Amino acid sequence: MKLLTVNLGRPAAAAYADGLTGIDKRPADGPVRVADPGPKGIGGSGLAGDSVCDLRHHGGSDQAVYAFAREELDSWEKELGRPLPNGSFGENLTTSGISVSHARIGERWRVGDELVLEVTAGRIPCRTFAGHLDERGWVKRFTREAATGAYLRVIEPGTIRAGDPVEIVHRPDHEVTAALQFRAVTTERDLLPRLLAAGSALHPEALRKAREYVAARGV
Repeated sequence: MKLLTVNLGRPAAAAYADGLTGIDKRPADGPVRVADPGPKGIGGSGLAGDSVCDLRHHGGSDQAVYAFAREELDSWEKELGRPLPNGSFGENLTTSGISVSHARIGERWRVGDELVLEVTAGRIPCRTFAGHLDERGWVKRFTREAATGAYLRVIEPGTIRAGDPVEIVHRPDHEVTAALQFRAVTTERDLLPRLLAAGSALHPEALRKAREYVAARGV
């Protein structure tokens, strides 16, 4: 299991975005420092040199880093019939050998010698993502596939670079994965009660939705 590339985006204007966007991410040439960026709405990306422009919906401690598997990009390449270089999905980390979408909420990864990350949620596709890919019906297609990649929070800061090993240092004993969390908050809301097994490791917004669903229905 390893890190293929660390991808960074600079603010840029795009017709499909409301103002500037940093979704167009490219592999960094050298080492990149990763740390907790602070609360959502204030903090942006956890990676030094990476930009999050819409702080209302992106970035912050619980979405500090976004990872996507090269294997999933390869699968989409075949379906779309076009090359998808590392960073094409706006991911900060392009990995190899890790089932990112099926990582468990609360699962912890050590990347390189110092950095420790914790899985919090799957990625919800948005209009900016659809515009960046420029594929018809992209939000529905991505949602149907439910291979979402994973958002992660920073547990221990550190410096990483392309080629670093990735080690799973903690795997919770529940079965709540990033993909299951994604399905629960999008197309299969009856799955929401199952998210509670992940506890406080779950992204706070998803945890709130699960609790509200249970309270409203007395599940």
